Amino acid sequence: MTGADHEPLKHDAVARLRGRSIVLVGLMGAGKTHVGKRLAALLDLPFVDTDQEIEEAARMTVAELFAAYGEPEFRALEARVVARLIDGPQHVIATGGGAFINEETRRILKERSVTIWLKADLDTLMERVSKRPTRPLLKTADPRATMKNLMDARYPIYRTADIHIHSRNAKRDTIAREIVQSLAGRSSHRKAAS
Repeated sequence: MTGADHEPLKHDAVARLRGRSIVLVGLMGAGKTHVGKRLAALLDLPFVDTDQEIEEAARMTVAELFAAYGEPEFRALEARVVARLIDGPQHVIATGGGAFINEETRRILKERSVTIWLKADLDTLMERVSKRPTRPLLKTADPRATMKNLMDARYPIYRTADIHIHSRNAKRDTIAREIVQSLAGRSSHRKAAS
């Protein structure tokens, strides 16, 4: 897609959002933050990462929050942060892997935003998360088995997202442009890539 081709797509994508935020969901390592930043730049929208917002609010890292308070408390804080962001101005929002799993958070996101599932295969996810050893849910004896269990549990829920995009070892720009095409109604990514 050239610069000239991009402007009409960008216009159509933003118009179809009708002021709603774009929320990227998927497992850790799916590329939500990296692709989200590129997508925000393509659409001239601000970008926000819920994990970063949580860390700023709590003055602790996600790993520290998990260690100090456990997953239930972290998820409660995450739900409050997501609700605050959705009620604010239009953004591209990258969520933590578990945010969309919370039924109430998912309901809010489905009602007030366009949800995009970045789906990746097990090998891609493991390659990416191995570069960042701070993932609290993977601090287990067998991280690969843990990731596979997360995929089995969460992928049926992620499938309820509005748009499905295959996150793979492609340039972030390529994935972000596929999202723009889908938002503009010019691709087959709407609940197609299961």
